[in-house]
Amino acid sequence: MAGLLFARAGVETLVLEKHADFLRDFRGDTVHPSTLELFAQLGWLDELLELPHVRVDRISARVGGQFVQIADFRHLPVPAPFIAMMPQWDLLDFIARKAKAYPGFRLEMNREVTSLTKQSNGQISGVMLKNGNTVEADLIIAADGRGSVLRRAGELPMETLGAPMDVFWFRVEKAPGDDEETFGVFERGHIFILIDRGDYWQCAYVIGKGGGDAVKARELDDFKTEMIAYLPILEHGLAAIRSWDDIKLLSVSLDRLTRWHRPGLLAIGDAAHAMSPIGGVGINLAVQDAVAAANILAAPMSRGEPVEHLLEKVQQRRWKPTSRIQQLQKFAQNTLIAPILTGQSEVSKPPLPLRLINRAPLLQRIPARIIGLGFRREKIDSPDASAA
Repeated sequence: MAGLLFARAGVETLVLEKHADFLRDFRGDTVHPSTLELFAQLGWLDELLELPHVRVDRISARVGGQFVQIADFRHLPVPAPFIAMMPQWDLLDFIARKAKAYPGFRLEMNREVTSLTKQSNGQISGVMLKNGNTVEADLIIAADGRGSVLRRAGELPMETLGAPMDVFWFRVEKAPGDDEETFGVFERGHIFILIDRGDYWQCAYVIGKGGGDAVKARELDDFKTEMIAYLPILEHGLAAIRSWDDIKLLSVSLDRLTRWHRPGLLAIGDAAHAMSPIGGVGINLAVQDAVAAANILAAPMSRGEPVEHLLEKVQQRRWKPTSRIQQLQKFAQNTLIAPILTGQSEVSKPPLPLRLINRAPLLQRIPARIIGLGFRREKIDSPDASAA
């Protein structure tokens, strides 16, 4: 998205992608209303929504054996008041196709970046590729995820907030006639999330931090039997899971750089702030970072002006909305998730705040707004050189 917006403003832009394609499963597939609103601003929302997706209008959970309604997105003041569950490869292919319409945009696949190159004064001047070649640029945007090579190479300082959990991701085909919608299950010692993907469930089994090897040491049939005991609707599809290779482990991180930049380098998205999967907000905050970066930097770069003094403004613009979401995620981890996983919480019934939200539909709009729109959502203000 950053590459698209910079190229749209007339800046020569090269996006380097490590892999040969975007086909990797269990990625961030939650496209929130704040992101859909940006595509509406670009005039592409209807075309985007022609891609396969499932609309999530509301979020519910089973807590202590009782179902509660938590969030209702249908009243948000945006063009698309829902979460679109869309395979990330479809979303990335769509953005890449739109970006290629701008003459200054290039996307090169199979280009793994391994390090940064620097000038004698310490300014970042480019990147080194795995094949030994280098690429020089006026500005490097590190958008290489929570395990960012570039933030380490750039020696950007990081603060770790901690996460008490990891997540097993797997898909389970739905049984014929199954019309359940996305929901979560919170019981003593167990947390499951089932995301409606049309004809299958995208399942998340939340475990204690570092507990993945212990779970995989068990017999797979015992694991499946445990799933069925809590979620009988999975029995039909779990039979298709033949080995632990069908179940992927996500190591959860919650951290952030305290400085996102140095001369010639800017980190955005998970490279700047790894988010917990709570709320599925990571991809959407990353897109908001991209918009803010383009809004602040693209116009002066298109005029050939230096932007080192503006990099700090990108962090200032995105720091509060990002840190607020992380604070909420940290609160949820400490007060709900960790006590459940350790068995400290009985979870005999939903906590009082959830019971109140369930009883008052108007209150369900509050978590919907936080999850769906976040704080200080961005609008595209970067120029469109093709319209000049």
